Amino acid sequence: MHNTKKTNKLLLGSLFIVGAFAVNNTAFAESTDTPSEHESHHEQTNSEWPGVYNGFVPCEDCTGIKTSLALNSNNTYLLIRQYVGKSEREIVEKGKFTTGNNNTTLVLTPRNNLEATNHYYLVGDNSITQLDNNGNAITGKKADKYVLRKNDLKPPKGGHAGH
Repeated sequence: MHNTKKTNKLLLGSLFIVGAFAVNNTAFAESTDTPSEHESHHEQTNSEWPGVYNGFVPCEDCTGIKTSLALNSNNTYLLIRQYVGKSEREIVEKGKFTTGNNNTTLVLTPRNNLEATNHYYLVGDNSITQLDNNGNAITGKKADKYVLRKNDLKPPKGGHAGH
């Protein structure tokens, strides 16, 4: 296993992130301490967003879309999607994100905006919910399936992660 300090430095380089995901099927981003008890239950601050969010969202012409979204504290992101049952290929997208609607939504803007459109997510407690292409909540029977849950990638206290 990698030394945790070395891993954190390497994770900041987006080329390593892409390579690590392709080999390990895991995306990495910076993680932060858990929010203090005096912070509002529903109000999220920018320092709480960094991390990796994973989910399996519905797809019209495949089994589902395996999704990993890494949000970094410098407002950049890495989005990796795999259309399960349609292709083994992982689609990697990089870009920047901003906040909207009183810090309750995130707007992801791809680096190459000519080929892709913005993505919208509603911020929740340790989760984000994918919104439609106009930034509105997705409705219907599968509406609750568009949630990406935050993974805690912090190393254990007092030692190395791994072997």
